[in-house]
Amino acid sequence: MIAIIKFPGTTCETDVYKALVEAGVPAIIVKYKDFDPDKYKGVILPGGFSFGDYLRAGSIAASTETMKRVKEMAEEGKPVIGICNGFQILVESGLLKGALLPNLKLRFISKWVYLKVIRADTILTKDLENKVIKMPIAHAEGRYYVDDIEYAKTHMVLQYSDENGNINENVNPNGSLLNIASIANDEGNVIGMMPHPERASFKLTSIDGSTDGLLLLRRLSKWV
Repeated sequence: MIAIIKFPGTTCETDVYKALVEAGVPAIIVKYKDFDPDKYKGVILPGGFSFGDYLRAGSIAASTETMKRVKEMAEEGKPVIGICNGFQILVESGLLKGALLPNLKLRFISKWVYLKVIRADTILTKDLENKVIKMPIAHAEGRYYVDDIEYAKTHMVLQYSDENGNINENVNPNGSLLNIASIANDEGNVIGMMPHPERASFKLTSIDGSTDGLLLLRRLSKWV
């Protein structure tokens, strides 16, 4: 069973749950104070505005006892996935290096983007190297930055690209370092991403009928 953790202000937990069901992955929504890591095989931190994004996006959620338990799961090698605000929580808690800064143009961005899979050794992207997928983003603070350029190069999972997989500044929606849309830890079990796979999991609600989000989410099934 995958736990989808809901903090106050989290808004995407139901979408993630429905997408996991579509992907054939058993899941349950768990309030953050009720989270018991021994009951679950993995964790997803969904998008939204945890604790109203006060101080910094994800910073308050990152300091909770819940995230201490999530860290224990990560250290055991279990999947820990952060989507959008969940990604912000992962970097604020130190599970992933770097920071998510305000978008370069200081505007909320909501659009569909193309993404190129760079690392094919993570839990979500195994055997998908160089594949171009399409998913939406929706964030105001999604500009990934880290002052260790080598870390960025070796840990990035997805990069913003065009439909042919070309990566350049023209297709960088928020100013992220190296067009980075997702990074993972060394082991590939802790993954943060700004795109929303759950919003690209149903043909009726996806642009051009894209269900590329399921390509990623289905890879969680072997864990449950």
